[in-house]
Amino acid sequence: MVRVPLATLVFLYLLIADTDTRTSTLWKLNVEEGKIIEASHFSKLVSSVTGDDAVDDPIFNIITSTVHYGKSWTKRSTENYCTDCQHLNASFKMTESVIVSQEVENRSNELDDEILDCGKPVNFTYYDNLVGVANRLTHPNVPEPQVALIFKKKSNDFDVTALERKLKKAKREKPKSVQLYNQIGNFWRIKGDTYKSIECFRRALAVSPHNAEVLLNLARVLFNLQYLDDAIYLTRRSLEVQPPDKSAWQQYFTLGEIFKAYGHYQEASLHMRHCLQLRPGFDPAVAALKDMEAIPDNTIHVYTLLIIICLVLGVLLVIVSSVDTNLEPDYTSEVKGQRHFNRAMAMRSLKMGISPRALRSKRYSGTSG
Repeated sequence: MVRVPLATLVFLYLLIADTDTRTSTLWKLNVEEGKIIEASHFSKLVSSVTGDDAVDDPIFNIITSTVHYGKSWTKRSTENYCTDCQHLNASFKMTESVIVSQEVENRSNELDDEILDCGKPVNFTYYDNLVGVANRLTHPNVPEPQVALIFKKKSNDFDVTALERKLKKAKREKPKSVQLYNQIGNFWRIKGDTYKSIECFRRALAVSPHNAEVLLNLARVLFNLQYLDDAIYLTRRSLEVQPPDKSAWQQYFTLGEIFKAYGHYQEASLHMRHCLQLRPGFDPAVAALKDMEAIPDNTIHVYTLLIIICLVLGVLLVIVSSVDTNLEPDYTSEVKGQRHFNRAMAMRSLKMGISPRALRSKRYSGTSG
């Protein structure tokens, strides 16, 4: 058995007592919890030797309260770990706020640099044969500020820039969403870029050709460009494929506007009233009905009136031409009458020439000679 001198034991005791336990803390990774924890067995050993309770290590607490946020490690806790290091906590908070603001600014800059579109134009849709869709490269830009009501009830406080960032963020999350294509198309309707809005609607219809909402939005674009035939076709198609659990008041309102532009006020009024039945008190429909009621009711359509005028003029021309022909002398009838008279005279002369009296006179003249 080895005997240790008493002086050596006293020296070791004093060395352990003077050792700062905060610099002697052991840390380890807890795989189950996925975080760094303190090795408690060494703290208990120190406390058993020194007779004091183990003191929490503020450096360890700072490290364990640091989390991965974005592309960097940031302290997220707001606790004060010691009374002598409040300035340290304040610096950590300031650093955290600076990092967060920088990350937000970087993300906003990335969104600003990103182009909001629906990708490459699709090659084919079932509606490319429409004239308004085929001529999409030559359309003028027609802004539609009323489309902002789709995104907000009041367009006065509408922020187009905020909507653009929101759509860019949604595009990162779901880049191939039909609903996203539809919303981006409506955004470009507000901005007035007709070509980009039509391309977004074409891309949505290439994926979902029977989407009633997309068909109606494309119809509204072509209606504003005065392609009335294409607009009425797309609106009726949208009405056909509209789900039964959704109201079709927008389709009826659009049909009313198109027929009003055609001049068919009776049909337009019917569609506007149907719209008001589905959505009572809709101000644009009420105003359109008042405008059409103020127009005098002409029972004869303009085209019908033109047809009647043309028919009357045709009849008058036929009558005038027939009167002119009756006034001209009929030379053929006179010639025929003359010929008929001459023939009769000739036959009569022949008959007279071979009469019995003539024969007797010839005989007497012969015997006398």
